Amino acid sequence: MLTENKYKKQICDIGKRIYDKGFVAANDGNISIRVSENEFLITPTGVSKGFMTPDMILKVDGQGNVLDGDYRPTSEMKMHLLVYQERPDIQAVVHVHPPFATAFAIAGISLDQAILPESVVYLGTIPIAEYGTPSTQEVPDAVKKFVHHHKGVLLENHGALTWGKDLEHAYYLMESLEFTAKISWIAKQLNGDRELSKEHVQTLIDMKTKMGVQGVSPVGSVPPEGIHAMKMTPPLEQSLTEHDVNLIVEKVTKNVLDELKKLL
Repeated sequence: MLTENKYKKQICDIGKRIYDKGFVAANDGNISIRVSENEFLITPTGVSKGFMTPDMILKVDGQGNVLDGDYRPTSEMKMHLLVYQERPDIQAVVHVHPPFATAFAIAGISLDQAILPESVVYLGTIPIAEYGTPSTQEVPDAVKKFVHHHKGVLLENHGALTWGKDLEHAYYLMESLEFTAKISWIAKQLNGDRELSKEHVQTLIDMKTKMGVQGVSPVGSVPPEGIHAMKMTPPLEQSLTEHDVNLIVEKVTKNVLDELKKLL
């Protein structure tokens, strides 16, 4: 059983990892650990997660009251406490702004395609929790509907949130979430984001069940017979039509003539 001091050091170690990986900038992000049924260790506000020391970590209760610590707790504490209240089995929560996952969150695109076998088994689907003003009750309210059947969410126009059986687990889920978002984005640039077939996904789900891994899984595609995966999205760029080109030329010509008139 880890002591609270060791938990605090673990939070600082994970904070440095997420900072070094570029998952946060400046003072962004927050981390928490459950230490008893109604007591939690949580990161302070206004402090870079890459440069925390154990004495900065606070202890709070389930109502957000500070029990120990000289700093103010993160303004996102309500979001963490909501997860713990809804899921007594959850022992740690991580909230950061990893670039690729956050880009998907801004674009409003869930990570729910079956593109990587590992993601199907261990990560499952990562939905979008609708936008809420940071630090308000709107954010935990948006997260609540997903917390029982998923391992994390993308926070619309905000970042990502994962929860796990311990801090290492919650952190590795965040790594997997960001890696999946990055691979998906790269595949889309190549116009090659093919989704595994339902048949292959079901095989992975059977493996997942035998391993005792829970959570909602992607559905998979229905490609032609003999094909293991199918393209899911159209090309990101489309060629301009002749009409489009003529409109652009007309607009540019008008702007040039207008500028010339100003000089005469």
